Amino acid sequence: MRTPTAAMVAQAAVGAESPRTAYAVLAAVSLSHLLNDTLQSLLPSIYPVLKSTFDLSFAQVGMMTLALMLTASVLQPVVGLVTDRRPAPLALAAGMTFTLIGLLLLSTAWTFPLLLLAATFVGVGSSVFHPESSRVARMASGGQHGLAQSVFQVGGNTGSAIGPLIAAFLIAPYGQRSILWCALIALAGIALTYRIGLWQRANQTEVPRARGARGQTAESLPHRRVAMAIAILAALIFSKYFYLASLSSYFTFYLMTKFGLSVQAAQLHLFAFLAAVAVGTILGGPIGDRIGRKPVIWASILGVLPFSLLLPRANLFWTGVLAVIIGLILSSAFSAIVVYAQELVPGRVGLISGVFFGFAFGMGGIGAAVLGQLADRIGIESVYGLCAFLPAIGLLAAFLPNVERRRLQ
Repeated sequence: MRTPTAAMVAQAAVGAESPRTAYAVLAAVSLSHLLNDTLQSLLPSIYPVLKSTFDLSFAQVGMMTLALMLTASVLQPVVGLVTDRRPAPLALAAGMTFTLIGLLLLSTAWTFPLLLLAATFVGVGSSVFHPESSRVARMASGGQHGLAQSVFQVGGNTGSAIGPLIAAFLIAPYGQRSILWCALIALAGIALTYRIGLWQRANQTEVPRARGARGQTAESLPHRRVAMAIAILAALIFSKYFYLASLSSYFTFYLMTKFGLSVQAAQLHLFAFLAAVAVGTILGGPIGDRIGRKPVIWASILGVLPFSLLLPRANLFWTGVLAVIIGLILSSAFSAIVVYAQELVPGRVGLISGVFFGFAFGMGGIGAAVLGQLADRIGIESVYGLCAFLPAIGLLAAFLPNVERRRLQ
């Protein structure tokens, strides 16, 4: 009979103390993310309806996305910093309430400034929801941080894919007033996030211990290297979300202009792209847990480049195929980027989640506004030709430090 060594005893002790993955909580957080982002994605999905109803220009469409995304961008880091110091379990339900107010206003708005105000309320709702829900996902991860972030994120991407379907089959046929029915989704989200908040309140005493366990991840890295890595991740987020803005906000217009599709047919193509984004998201986290975050980040951003270059030159069939491929590859990056950044700056889950979700939203909003201005001047097809080169920024991933290797040493 073999006598257990000290290392074996220590390993067994660590395994006994490791928290289990709370799959039911992860599923609930993912579902709440689905509901939140379904409502958030309604706004860009109904742009053709609003453009026709209010006679908007592409620049005004871009301003609505800017109001939605920039609000979330500015507030999310603030929410994350505050809740790192004082967790707020009921913040999730509060965020859903802001979204509900924005929907009610969107369904009754009669001027463009009111549309901007409605978009702002929806943005505030997302800014409160995302940092705290990302914290809950990490609390429930049981150490499988990549998996937890992907499960959380795939709910949001699935919701983003559902939004265009609601727009195509409810709002496009029945008009702006039918948005009021979507308030039922917000009410369901409020009830669900309230229950999640109760679980968070009961389990938030475990957070300090988890922070201590993660404290050795990146402490050996010089502050300058950490700052450089964060700057590179920000550049990659810029590349990813500027390019995504061209697809999520203007893909329907591109298809309608270039191929003469109807609004509903174009929305179905947008749904296919967003569904591919949802599928790709669930792959990025677990693969990052297995092979490391850096290879996933590298392959996801730069790997899109050949397909993005082909997209503006493709016919309708291959445009649909390429959009799905781009969605699958590009979407795997975000979960890996967020977890990688959390390991670079341990103990700041809310702040890092808020910064990266907020920066992603901000880049999406600024991208939509800039691309809208360009589309008015040079045409939507030329915009897609320019955006095709954005994934080349993925080359910067080569300069990211190998956090996983340092953790294992």
